[in-house]
This record gives sequence, structure tokens and C-alpha cells, in this order.
Amino acid sequence: MMKHADSILQLEGIRHRYEDHFVLRIPALDIQAGEILAVVGPSGAGKSTLLRIMNFLEKPQQGRVYYHHQAYTPANLPIALRRQMTAVFQQPLLLNTSVWNNVGYGLRVRGERNGKEAIRQALKAVGLEHLARHGVHRLSGGEAQRVALARALVLDPEILFLDEPTANLDPGNVRIIETIIRQANEARGTTVVLVTHNIWQARRLAHRVALLLDGAIIEIAPVETFFQHPQDPRTAAFLTGDLIY
Repeated sequence: MMKHADSILQLEGIRHRYEDHFVLRIPALDIQAGEILAVVGPSGAGKSTLLRIMNFLEKPQQGRVYYHHQAYTPANLPIALRRQMTAVFQQPLLLNTSVWNNVGYGLRVRGERNGKEAIRQALKAVGLEHLARHGVHRLSGGEAQRVALARALVLDPEILFLDEPTANLDPGNVRIIETIIRQANEARGTTVVLVTHNIWQARRLAHRVALLLDGAIIEIAPVETFFQHPQDPRTAAFLTGDLIY
């Protein structure tokens, strides 16, 4: 497999099935360091499974996943490398404690006892400094998702995986969360892999966009090319809402 010098994550020969149905069939996928890659597609296309495999949460039944040009599996990925990536999901899984304790949880697990300034900066980045001592049960859905993002960003990950991070949120919180994601990418150089059903969010945030249909990447291209000059007629149909799936 040809690997670019600035690649951070590569998939090769991925085939994954549940029972008798292939949910992923991806010959190759190359993610560049520092980019935001958005993966779009209809429900059931395999987007979340793809994200789990890229994040080493699930092992593909066939194929390999490379991180910094070295093949790993969930079983042999060193803890030091595991700590370079983190994920935020559609439903934030928060501890029943304060916002502050939630944001600092990962640091405490890693034995970092002097993380107060990092926690403050993470809360500032998501605009929740004023809620630091509040219990999470008092948060709105958008605030809870911002806490989940702060908990991920405080770890300063090299790769941030996002699975529908703004689904079911109001437009104001969508805008706030998109700004946080963009700033993390621009200021920290964080590589972001975003799974979303919202094609307009992909257009606003991504450097490249990939369309996943029935477990296969139909098209992957720079964002403007993807939206203005799609090469596959199925991509054009998906963008106009005419794809029957």
C-alpha cells in the first residue's frame, strides 16, 4: 500500500460483516495529519462501524489499520498511542458529578494531578467556565455535548473522532460546537474524523469529504470538488436528496 509521508492513519483491505451482510468493504483509505475528514452517508451505510475500526475499538475481520505507518489491532495498540486518540459520540456519556470533574476525568485516569490549568483552558474553549461547579444533571443537551468535547480536548489528542456530535441539537449549539472543532484543528493541528448525516456541516467543517454507501466509499474528494463537481452520479444524487436508498 502506498502511504504518503504526512499520513497519520491508513486502512488497507478492510472487509467487515455482521452475520451474512458486509457492512464495510474499503480497499484503501488514507487520512492526512491535520485534516478534517467528514464521512457522510445515509443511516446504515456503515459510518459508525468505520469510525470504531479507525479508532481501534473494533478489529476488522479482514484488512489492516495503520497508525503512523505501523499496523496495529485493538489488542496490541500500545497505551501511549491509544492515548493519542479520543472520541466523542452522539450521546455524551458523562459521570454523575460536576462539569469540572468530568472534564478532568481523563487526566486523573492518566495520573496527571496538576491539570487544573488544562481543565480551565478546556472549559474556556467550550465557553463553560461559569458552569464548572455545576452538576451535569443541570446541563442542557448542547452544554452536555460541549462538556464531552472539553473532556476530549483537555487530553490534547492527535486524532479526534466525532460520531454525529451535533445530532438533535439546536442551531445555536451546533454553531458553537462546530467552532470548537474548527479551532481545535486550526490552533492545535488536531486531525479530526467526523461522521455526520448533515452534508452542510461537512461542507462547513471538512477539508475532504467521503461518501459511504452500503459499506463502500463511493467518492472522496476535497470539499469544494465533492460538492461542486462530484464524479460519481450517486454522489450528485445524494447531495440533491434524489438518492433512493
